[in-house]
Amino acid sequence: MSDAVTQSLRQVVADTYALIGQTHVCHWNVRGPSFFSLHTAFEEQYTELFLAVDEIAERIRAKGALAPGGLSNLAKMAGIDEIAEDASAKDMVAHLVKSNEKLLDDLKVARDKAGEAGDSESEDIMIARIQVHEKTVWMLKSYLE
Repeated sequence: MSDAVTQSLRQVVADTYALIGQTHVCHWNVRGPSFFSLHTAFEEQYTELFLAVDEIAERIRAKGALAPGGLSNLAKMAGIDEIAEDASAKDMVAHLVKSNEKLLDDLKVARDKAGEAGDSESEDIMIARIQVHEKTVWMLKSYLE
Protein backbone atom coordinates (compact mmCIF):
# COMPACT_ATOMS: atom_id res chain seq x y z
CA MET A 1 0.00 0.00 0.00
CA SER A 2 2.93 2.32 -0.54
CA ASP A 3 1.47 3.54 -3.84
CA ALA A 4 1.44 7.35 -3.58
CA VAL A 5 -1.96 7.66 -5.27
CA THR A 6 -3.55 5.13 -2.95
CA GLN A 7 -2.04 6.76 0.13
CA SER A 8 -3.31 10.17 -0.95
CA LEU A 9 -6.78 8.73 -1.60
CA ARG A 10 -6.76 7.16 1.87
CA GLN A 11 -5.99 10.60 3.35
CA VAL A 12 -8.92 12.07 1.40
CA VAL A 13 -11.21 9.38 2.84
CA ALA A 14 -10.06 10.10 6.40
CA ASP A 15 -10.47 13.85 6.06
CA THR A 16 -13.82 13.47 4.32
CA TYR A 17 -15.09 11.36 7.22
CA ALA A 18 -13.85 13.97 9.67
CA LEU A 19 -15.64 16.67 7.69
CA ILE A 20 -18.83 14.60 7.65
CA GLY A 21 -18.66 14.37 11.44
CA GLN A 22 -17.95 18.06 11.90
CA THR A 23 -20.73 19.06 9.52
CA HIS A 24 -23.14 16.75 11.32
CA VAL A 25 -22.29 18.29 14.72
CA CYS A 26 -22.93 21.73 13.23
CA HIS A 27 -26.23 20.53 11.76
CA TRP A 28 -27.38 19.20 15.13
CA ASN A 29 -26.24 22.12 17.27
CA VAL A 30 -26.64 25.27 15.17
CA ARG A 31 -28.75 27.94 16.86
CA GLY A 32 -29.85 31.48 16.19
CA PRO A 33 -31.55 33.52 13.48
CA SER A 34 -29.88 31.51 10.68
CA PHE A 35 -30.93 28.17 12.15
CA PHE A 36 -33.23 27.03 9.35
CA SER A 37 -30.95 27.95 6.46
CA LEU A 38 -27.78 26.58 8.09
CA HIS A 39 -29.48 23.44 9.42
CA THR A 40 -30.64 22.65 5.89
CA ALA A 41 -27.33 23.59 4.24
CA PHE A 42 -25.31 21.46 6.68
CA GLU A 43 -27.58 18.48 6.04
CA GLU A 44 -27.15 18.84 2.29
CA GLN A 45 -23.38 19.02 2.75
CA TYR A 46 -22.96 15.95 4.97
CA THR A 47 -25.35 13.93 2.79
CA GLU A 48 -23.35 14.79 -0.33
CA LEU A 49 -20.08 14.01 1.47
CA PHE A 50 -21.32 10.60 2.59
CA LEU A 51 -22.07 9.59 -1.00
CA ALA A 52 -18.75 10.98 -2.21
CA VAL A 53 -16.60 9.16 0.34
CA ASP A 54 -18.06 5.85 -0.82
CA GLU A 55 -16.92 6.52 -4.39
CA ILE A 56 -13.40 7.37 -3.21
CA ALA A 57 -13.18 4.29 -0.96
CA GLU A 58 -14.37 2.11 -3.81
CA ARG A 59 -11.68 3.64 -6.05
CA ILE A 60 -9.09 2.59 -3.45
CA ARG A 61 -10.50 -0.95 -3.57
CA ALA A 62 -10.47 -0.92 -7.39
CA LYS A 63 -6.76 -0.12 -7.17
CA GLY A 64 -6.26 -3.29 -5.11
CA ALA A 65 -5.80 -1.66 -1.70
CA LEU A 66 -7.97 -1.46 1.39
CA ALA A 67 -9.97 1.60 2.35
CA PRO A 68 -9.28 2.97 5.83
CA GLY A 69 -11.92 2.44 8.48
CA GLY A 70 -12.71 2.58 12.15
CA LEU A 71 -13.48 5.87 13.86
CA SER A 72 -10.30 5.96 15.93
CA ASN A 73 -8.13 5.09 12.92
CA LEU A 74 -9.83 7.70 10.74
CA ALA A 75 -9.50 10.31 13.51
CA LYS A 76 -5.77 9.61 13.82
CA MET A 77 -5.32 9.94 10.07
CA ALA A 78 -7.47 13.05 9.64
CA GLY A 79 -6.00 16.51 9.84
CA ILE A 80 -9.24 18.26 10.75
CA ASP A 81 -9.84 19.70 14.20
CA GLU A 82 -13.08 19.19 16.07
CA ILE A 83 -15.46 22.03 16.80
CA ALA A 84 -16.98 22.66 20.22
CA GLU A 85 -20.59 21.55 20.45
CA ASP A 86 -21.61 24.97 21.77
CA ALA A 87 -19.92 27.01 19.01
CA SER A 88 -21.85 29.92 17.54
CA ALA A 89 -23.35 29.63 14.07
CA LYS A 90 -20.69 32.01 12.73
CA ASP A 91 -17.90 29.96 14.33
CA MET A 92 -19.40 26.78 12.87
CA VAL A 93 -19.37 28.25 9.37
CA ALA A 94 -15.80 29.53 9.81
CA HIS A 95 -14.73 26.10 11.09
CA LEU A 96 -16.31 24.37 8.10
CA VAL A 97 -14.54 26.79 5.74
CA LYS A 98 -11.21 25.84 7.31
CA SER A 99 -12.08 22.13 7.26
CA ASN A 100 -13.14 22.22 3.60
CA GLU A 101 -9.93 24.10 2.73
CA LYS A 102 -7.86 21.38 4.44
CA LEU A 103 -9.68 18.74 2.44
CA LEU A 104 -9.16 20.78 -0.73
CA ASP A 105 -5.41 20.72 -0.10
CA ASP A 106 -5.51 16.92 0.20
CA LEU A 107 -7.69 16.57 -2.89
CA LYS A 108 -5.20 18.60 -4.91
CA VAL A 109 -2.32 16.42 -3.71
CA ALA A 110 -4.25 13.30 -4.70
CA ARG A 111 -5.18 14.83 -8.07
CA ASP A 112 -1.54 15.67 -8.79
CA LYS A 113 -0.25 12.26 -7.70
CA ALA A 114 -2.87 10.56 -9.85
CA GLY A 115 -1.91 12.75 -12.82
CA GLU A 116 1.78 11.97 -12.36
CA ALA A 117 0.97 8.25 -12.20
CA GLY A 118 -1.25 8.35 -15.28
CA ASP A 119 -4.25 7.31 -13.18
CA SER A 120 -6.87 9.32 -15.05
CA GLU A 121 -9.77 7.72 -13.22
CA SER A 122 -8.56 8.79 -9.77
CA GLU A 123 -7.55 12.18 -11.17
CA ASP A 124 -11.07 12.71 -12.55
CA ILE A 125 -12.68 11.84 -9.21
CA MET A 126 -10.40 14.29 -7.40
CA ILE A 127 -11.10 17.07 -9.93
CA ALA A 128 -14.84 16.62 -9.41
CA ARG A 129 -14.41 16.70 -5.63
CA ILE A 130 -12.26 19.83 -5.84
CA GLN A 131 -15.05 21.57 -7.74
CA VAL A 132 -17.61 20.61 -5.07
CA HIS A 133 -15.42 21.82 -2.19
CA GLU A 134 -14.44 25.05 -3.91
CA LYS A 135 -18.15 25.82 -4.33
CA THR A 136 -18.83 24.90 -0.69
CA VAL A 137 -16.03 27.19 0.52
CA TRP A 138 -17.36 30.03 -1.63
CA MET A 139 -20.88 29.59 -0.24
CA LEU A 140 -19.72 29.36 3.38
CA LYS A 141 -17.46 32.39 3.00
CA SER A 142 -20.34 34.32 1.43
CA TYR A 143 -22.37 33.65 4.56
CA LEU A 144 -19.59 35.17 6.69
CA GLU A 145 -19.46 38.44 4.70
